[in-house]
Parts: sequence; C-alpha cells; structure tokens
Amino acid sequence: MRKLGFKVKVDDVGNVIGEVGSGKPEILLCGHMDTVPGYIPVRVVDGKLYGRGAVDAKSSLAAMVLAANSVAEKVSSGKILVAGVVEEEKTGKGVKHLIKKGLSADYAIFGEPSGIENIVIGYKGSLRLKLTCETQTGHSAAPWLFENAIEKAFEVWKVIRETRFPNEDLDSHFYSVTSCLLQLKGGESAASNVPSKCEALIDMRIPPQLTCTQVYQEINSKVAQYQTVNPKVAVKMKRVDSVEAFETDKNNSLVKTLSSAIRKVRGKTPVLIRKTGTSDMNLLGKALKIPLVAYGPGDSRLDHTPNECVSVDEYLGCIRVLQECLTRLLG
Repeated sequence: MRKLGFKVKVDDVGNVIGEVGSGKPEILLCGHMDTVPGYIPVRVVDGKLYGRGAVDAKSSLAAMVLAANSVAEKVSSGKILVAGVVEEEKTGKGVKHLIKKGLSADYAIFGEPSGIENIVIGYKGSLRLKLTCETQTGHSAAPWLFENAIEKAFEVWKVIRETRFPNEDLDSHFYSVTSCLLQLKGGESAASNVPSKCEALIDMRIPPQLTCTQVYQEINSKVAQYQTVNPKVAVKMKRVDSVEAFETDKNNSLVKTLSSAIRKVRGKTPVLIRKTGTSDMNLLGKALKIPLVAYGPGDSRLDHTPNECVSVDEYLGCIRVLQECLTRLLG
C-alpha cells in the first residue's frame, strides 16, 4: 500500500491500516491477513490460483487494496480505509482492537468470499463450550461396575446437540442452531482403567433470532437435568467464547449501491446470502450501527480445504465491481 501511495500504519496488535483520500464519507474496507494452518503449493492451473488463503481471504483483501487505489485517484472527496486485520480465524483480536480504539466509518465492506455475483448480508453467531465429565475409575476388566467418562461425555453431547428452541426454523441452516463436536480427550493410554475423565470442545452456531446467552442458559439447564439423573457423573460446562449473530438490513444504502455495481459490471441481479459461519463482520456490525456487507471473490465451500483456489477472472471482476461501488458511494 505504501508503494501505491497510501498513508500506512501498523497498530499495536499488528493490523495494517492504509488510508487514501480525505473528508466524508469514510468507507472501511476490512480483510483479514491470517489463514488457517495448512500449506498448499502456489500455482495457477486452468485459470485458477491455488494457495492457502486464495479464497479465505487474501484475494478479497488484495482486490480491496487495488480498487481503493484506483478510485482514490478519480474522486475529489471522501476517505477510504483499507484494514488488513489479524486473528480473524481465531479470536477476532484485530477487529476488536479497531473497535476499542474508536474506529468510525460511514460504510464498511468486509473482504470474504461471497462469489462475484453475491452479497453476504448475514452471519450466524458462534458459541464455544468446554465440557468436562468425571467419574470414579476402576479396572477395565469389570466395566459394568463403573461409569465410563468418555461414554458419559457422549451422552451429554447428545443432550446438547438435540436441544431445540421454539423460534428456530429447522428447515433453514441459517435460522437454526447447529452443533459440532470439535475435540474429545479422555482416558489413560496404557492403564487398564475405566476412563475417569473426558473433556470435549463443542462449537455451536447461533441464528440471529437467538442470543448466545439464551442458548447457553437453555443448554445449561438441560445439562443440570442430566446431572440430576446421573449423580455418579460430575459434569462441568464452561463458556469458552461467544460472538453474537449479525444480519444487516437488506434494503440499506450499501446493499443497494453494491447491487447496482454488480448489475452494471456483470449484467446480473445479485443474490443476497446469509452464511452459517461467523466473521469479523459480526463484531463490527454490533459495535457500529452503519450499513455493512461482506463481498469478495471465491467459493466459500473451498475455505480451509486442501484444494483452496480462486478464479483469476473472478478476482479481477471483483476489483471492477468494488471500483464501481466505491465510486458511487463517494459520489
């Protein structure tokens, strides 16, 4: 960004923030620099660029840098901030720091893979739980005499997974609660003992009509009922982390402007989509009451996969769409 003429700084947590232009309106283009682990050899095959982060989400960040640079040279008023933030894939530390430092903007576009003709207007929330089950141990040659902590953890996991809520839409992946067992650790590797302790890490995705606290309280109640029926099992549940769901107004000015830009560049009416994942857009959406969306090249089904790749043509097309959108927002 320095080479392109941006005013650039690196903040205390490692976010890279580039600025071009001045005055109003202020537009934030926010993408994340981190990726999930995993090396993919970088190559171009059949017009597709392969590499870790090609989709999630380095192509989006690069597209925003180039679009901001070209638009800033043509408009007389308005400021564009391009933020490359850290730890989106983990704790959201980067965007949380921007919020803490009083970031302000009139519009925000998050660089995430939507596909060139789609606009993301919503993300589910995330609730991460740590479950611990403990029992009295004994010899594994007489398993009927003892409670197996691993088996009991699975029973509690089933209780959590099957908990339902009156205002869920079970026919919708977005408007329902989903659960994934991420990690299970228990037992003693060499000893002939019935496992006496098991820990589980559970990832729940929460729709916008529910809060993480509502889901946690209901699950806590169900787990307490299980504990009552199973007094020989000590069950503990801890809320590790949570991010609330976010869904923007589909009729806000940014959605309309970006939709018009897509129609002009692509000749098609864009599709508004709601994702079952969670992103930095959730955090900023709750903190700043401004029009915001997520947009960028790539198929999100390739996120975190060993064959992550993005179409070069789609990447270049997204730059043109962003240029058109930014030009319209800046008048």
